[in-house]
Amino acid sequence: MKPAPFAYHRPTSLDEAIALLARYGSDGRILAGGQSLVPALNMRLATPTALIDINRVHGLDGITVEGDALVMGALARHDALEHSALVARHAPLIAQAMPHVGHRAIRARGTLGGSVALADPAAELPACLLALDAVIRVTGPEGAREVFAARFFRIYATDLREGEIVTAVAVPVTGAGWHSRFDELARRHGDYALVGLAAHCRVDDGIVREARLAFCGVGSVPMRAARAEAALIGRSVEPERLDEPARALASDLDPPGDVHASSALRRHLAGVLLTRSLGAL
Repeated sequence: MKPAPFAYHRPTSLDEAIALLARYGSDGRILAGGQSLVPALNMRLATPTALIDINRVHGLDGITVEGDALVMGALARHDALEHSALVARHAPLIAQAMPHVGHRAIRARGTLGGSVALADPAAELPACLLALDAVIRVTGPEGAREVFAARFFRIYATDLREGEIVTAVAVPVTGAGWHSRFDELARRHGDYALVGLAAHCRVDDGIVREARLAFCGVGSVPMRAARAEAALIGRSVEPERLDEPARALASDLDPPGDVHASSALRRHLAGVLLTRSLGAL
């Protein structure tokens, strides 16, 4: 199929893009990497009046360190995140997750901002941002604001207001003692995860002092496993010491079942990932 007719705009500044969004309202859609939007257009699942292509907007694709934060622009490609020395050093969790995102051709075009704005609950990046306590920077008609990842991702939606654009994501640089591990289980490499885990923990002499466990593919939003996190504190990361945190996942997670995996299977796989990931910290 082919998309329904639409007007095409290619702004060269953020102000121009925001003005176009204000002009079209909900009938305008932002085009960044297009890896989700273009298929939806071709299948006519999305029929916007206008596409606003922001790829020519200057300054949205940078990856820099600002003080104690790693700042990644909304137009940073997945491939750039995967191979960035700054990301590998200051946010290794994101670097580890990137090879799991689709296939190489998708990562060459897909963008950080697109993944964040789409907020697919089975996607890797939202879970990573939740585990890292990231801040999403957005700009709209009323100016710029920042939203913590824990507030940004909602049930199949986000905290974005009409006319706003994701411009960057800032994550605290990984400090001493913090260790990260991303892993997922999918039917085939490149498919959406049946279950994925972004683990970010502070470990001292083999003992967990702080834990952040964010799962994807287990609900309508990326989810922190608060009870499992609490059960980890003061424990060794040795696999034989992880039985109680793994059991706590039963209280944290109530994943949906579908044609790909039952709820019970997803809950079991979450426990497998927990033991595997923490053992590799």
